[in-house]
Amino acid sequence: MSWRTVIITSRCKLDYKMGFMVVRAEETKKIFLDEIAILLIENPAVSFTGCLLETLIEKKVRIIFCDAKRNPSAEFVPYYNSYDCSRKIKAQMSWIDDLKGEVWANIVAEKIRKQADHLNDLGKTKETDLLRSYLYQIEPYDKSNREGHAAKVYFNALFGMGFTRSEENIINSALNYGYSIILSVFNREIVSNGYLTQLGIFHDNMFNHFNLSCDLMEPFRILIDRKIVSMKLTEFSVEEKHQLVNTLNDTVYINQTKQTVINAIKIYCRSIFDALNDNDLSLIQFYYI
Repeated sequence: MSWRTVIITSRCKLDYKMGFMVVRAEETKKIFLDEIAILLIENPAVSFTGCLLETLIEKKVRIIFCDAKRNPSAEFVPYYNSYDCSRKIKAQMSWIDDLKGEVWANIVAEKIRKQADHLNDLGKTKETDLLRSYLYQIEPYDKSNREGHAAKVYFNALFGMGFTRSEENIINSALNYGYSIILSVFNREIVSNGYLTQLGIFHDNMFNHFNLSCDLMEPFRILIDRKIVSMKLTEFSVEEKHQLVNTLNDTVYINQTKQTVINAIKIYCRSIFDALNDNDLSLIQFYYI
């Protein structure tokens, strides 16, 4: 099972040889391809061979490209990543609206529950109690927007009453970077399972290629929030970005087993698909810390 997140930071050439990715720079290094889950290219001066790209696609490695400021700017998404993707897409298009509304309500509830747990760990009992009260008010499709109300309370409790997610600052840069890394893993899992990232169960922005990924990732955002709060950021440079990327290798519990975050996302995504295909909400498996 793939588990490594490989980060390429300097100019080099990436090649393929006998099951290994060969990194040709001042020193030549080899990395076993079967271990790689995510390949993060931080330097625009990196070059690939076609043979390596073909093999990375076959092995369903998520490839993320960064801009000159080392911020994720694009990712490589194959056209086809499952032998029965036509069947999966037909199933996805026929998911029952009422069921999708219930699944979204479950996802929102879990996100708010994890936000409340985070605030409780920080000793913010008043805000914790308020968020937990929202759990009893969530409707299908979250029609009363408890998620939005919870987000305001949550972020103000974490970063101050004047904080907004639209402001340009170090905290938001770190949040956006961390969320984009989590999003890329969900894109990988959705495509590898044969579904379309464009067709969400709640998000339906015509300009968003990753509506379904944005739906499913919500409870995992809190892992990034926790890491950023613990880092006590005074700057956001390469070292801090790598700490956020390494969140994928942190361990959580899901289905009564200890897993890395990457593997937990796999288990969680498949449980959501099973719930939607079998019309059974009890199949959904959330992680816990």
